[in-house]
Amino acid sequence: MTSKQRWLLALAALAAFMTSLDTLVVTTALSTIRRDLGASVEQLEWTVNAYNLSFAVLLMTAAALGDRFGRRRLFAAGIGLFVLASAACALATSVGVLIAARAVQGAGAAMVTTLALALVGAAFPPERRGSALGIFFAVNGLAVAGGPLVGGAVTQGIAWEWIFWLNVPIGLALIPLVLTRIPESRGPDSRVDLPGLALVSGGVLGVVWALVRGNSAGWASAEVLGAFVGGLGLLAAFVGLELRTRTPMLPMHYFRSRAFSAGNAAIFCAVGSLFCAVFFMSQFLQAGLGYGPLDAGLRLLPWTATLFFVAPVAGKLVDRFGERPFLVAGPLLQAVGMAWVALIAHAGMDYAQMIPPLMVAGVGISMSFPAAQNSVVGSVPPEAIGKAAGTNSTMRELGGVLGIALGVAAFAAAGSYASPAQFSDGFVAAMGVASGLSLLAALAGAALPARAATGALEQAPEAG
Repeated sequence: MTSKQRWLLALAALAAFMTSLDTLVVTTALSTIRRDLGASVEQLEWTVNAYNLSFAVLLMTAAALGDRFGRRRLFAAGIGLFVLASAACALATSVGVLIAARAVQGAGAAMVTTLALALVGAAFPPERRGSALGIFFAVNGLAVAGGPLVGGAVTQGIAWEWIFWLNVPIGLALIPLVLTRIPESRGPDSRVDLPGLALVSGGVLGVVWALVRGNSAGWASAEVLGAFVGGLGLLAAFVGLELRTRTPMLPMHYFRSRAFSAGNAAIFCAVGSLFCAVFFMSQFLQAGLGYGPLDAGLRLLPWTATLFFVAPVAGKLVDRFGERPFLVAGPLLQAVGMAWVALIAHAGMDYAQMIPPLMVAGVGISMSFPAAQNSVVGSVPPEAIGKAAGTNSTMRELGGVLGIALGVAAFAAAGSYASPAQFSDGFVAAMGVASGLSLLAALAGAALPARAATGALEQAPEAG
């Protein structure tokens, strides 16, 4: 790597580390937040999904604005917004204020995550991109591995509010380095497609709102059905607009590529499985097995630490063998691990029984991330990498929201917080959902071409 590439990769990975850490430190604090703020399971879901909601809605917008006004500039602004929202979360005195601050946090995270991936994807040639993305996701693996542990230690040793204060010094240190060490880059579009931004943002908002509200408002309620149908209608209008405009925000012909479409579908389902499992796993260790927040975080390490060790190796192997083997085997391993947990989980079980399936599931998702990202960004021309990264990030977040919504529905139908045994019953049902979503991800991965053709769309027509 050149010096500029090293700085860019390091700063992009650290910023993404900060947003990933924040997502996962919350998991081991959920039980404490529920007690301290008197939150219901639906409100706990909102503390996670308010973040995911604004994250998912604004990812495409962040990518488009970065292409137009400068990725580095918007990247630094996203870090600043994330830091301010983190401080607001830490100062929250009610669950409503916490949920609102988490929504603002998600907006900052959308800018950081999408533009970090776009900056990395644009800085490395296709033959080195898989390795760079492997390193990127390995640093994220530190957040995945350390998030539950840090969250448990801080929640138990100090207070849950400090899980949010941790972001402030990291973000403040990153902003000047980003502005001085990362070169500016832009996409090919000279204008912002405001109608396209409005349609895609409104469409994603409607779909995600329906998924988040389905369990509490009722899946057949007017609110949920109206939001879902309205969201789909706006997305259909967005597709129609993009097919007609001469400078589309997201060229629809990208979806003709199996590498682009199947990679996005696979990561949608794989992350849905992961988020479903993450939401409930720490709570099971505490509510079902009686561990404290710190002990729960420590016992998640066999699962979460795998991303740090496996993702860099998987990224290099993807460069050599292509994406399809890893987007089939990875989700299959995650499905096996989740199903294994579902079969053995019960209140008061011996934790040691969970170590092998957690490791199997962790290896699986660690193989999936760099393969899916490389498949998507490698299937478009270099100047469209920002759009591809925004699309892929949106699919990940939508999958995460869907996974949590389906997991909460399964949990509520089979169990409750009334006792360890009843919580375990609900947990088993949620893990079944996680396993099923992973199987769907493997099926999508099987649709990839034997070797994703990097830049295959470069000669495709720009109109749909």
